[in-house]
Amino acid sequence: MKKVEAIIRPFKLDEVKIALVNAGIVGMTVSEVRGFGRQKGQTERYRGSEYTVEFLQKLKIEIVIEDAQVDTVVEKIIAAAQTGEIGDGKIFISPVDNVIRIRTGERDMAAI
Repeated sequence: MKKVEAIIRPFKLDEVKIALVNAGIVGMTVSEVRGFGRQKGQTERYRGSEYTVEFLQKLKIEIVIEDAQVDTVVEKIIAAAQTGEIGDGKIFISPVDNVIRIRTGERDMAAI
């Protein structure tokens, strides 16, 4: 099993969710996160004053899937989240040793 973590722009969430559901992915966790990369923040104006927002708001999507689904999931996320501009995000893939459903005690793929 693998865990796919994708950091995306907030307005792309619906497109990514629809693409993943259409690919057969049945669950995901979404968290609001803040950070910066190559964008290095952005300058904004509020009541005539200029200030720098150093940490930009993003969303983190976490999905645990079978190894065979990784390439499909990555392709779907890229296709749905990509704008071609700096700040589109990143995808991280990690191994998952065990998954346990708390309610039933099911393990591994049965728990997903």
